[in-house]
Amino acid sequence: MIPIHRPGLSLRQAPAWLQQQGLDVLQLRRALEHEVPWQQPLVTVYGRQHPTPRLCCWVADPGCSYRYSGHQSPISPWTPSLSALRELLHQQLGVRFNSLLLNRYRNGADRMGWHADDEPELDDQAPIASLSLGVARDLRFRHRQGVEPPFAVRLEDGDLLLMDPPTQRHWQHALPPRARVVAERLNLTFRVIRRP
Repeated sequence: MIPIHRPGLSLRQAPAWLQQQGLDVLQLRRALEHEVPWQQPLVTVYGRQHPTPRLCCWVADPGCSYRYSGHQSPISPWTPSLSALRELLHQQLGVRFNSLLLNRYRNGADRMGWHADDEPELDDQAPIASLSLGVARDLRFRHRQGVEPPFAVRLEDGDLLLMDPPTQRHWQHALPPRARVVAERLNLTFRVIRRP
């Protein structure tokens, strides 16, 4: 893995991680496009509701609920493909992920604004494992106080990016729109939810 460090930030990037596991990335992407119950929920931003500029799905163990931007995500069960990925990550990282947020960016107009994955129900001592499938996109990072220059990590088809603590406390990330991107990207972020 390639380490990426800044003050308060610790990332590890594994290029073509899926391919190195002997998985057919195109076949996996097509399976997820069909077996995942994709939704486009309304989220509240500055007091107004908007449809998310992407499709998404929350997959988790029973009792692992998740709320962001005023939206309570319904829990979908683990599919065989997602369960296999979770087990593979557990074997390699030693982390038992109990939840997964999937985002489907249909083209370059779909995006994710600046945010940190720091909701109170997330275990802030566990890494977040972000898996990319499809067209390459740049994931931007910026320091919350602006004391470090922003930078981008290019995520290609099959790449794995680990965001280790305390990254979410000090940095935000975003997937900006890209007018020239016409193909699709799926992003799977495996997380650990604190159980009540």
